[in-house]
Amino acid sequence: MMTYLVALLAAATGVAGVVHGEADDSPGLQLLGVALVVAAIAFAVRRARRGRQRHDGPGPGRLTP
Repeated sequence: MMTYLVALLAAATGVAGVVHGEADDSPGLQLLGVALVVAAIAFAVRRARRGRQRHDGPGPGRLTP
């Protein structure tokens, strides 16, 4: 649960960077903001997928220990 909170805070920081970059007419800050939002979303999705794989059991072709 804490992982998703960190991802949410990173996404919010990225959105704030985009907004402030737009107000200041700074394309570099906007790019960093967008990159931060995309990375936070990718991190949250990756974490969610890994969590499901651990609890679903072995997949096809995997041996159980």
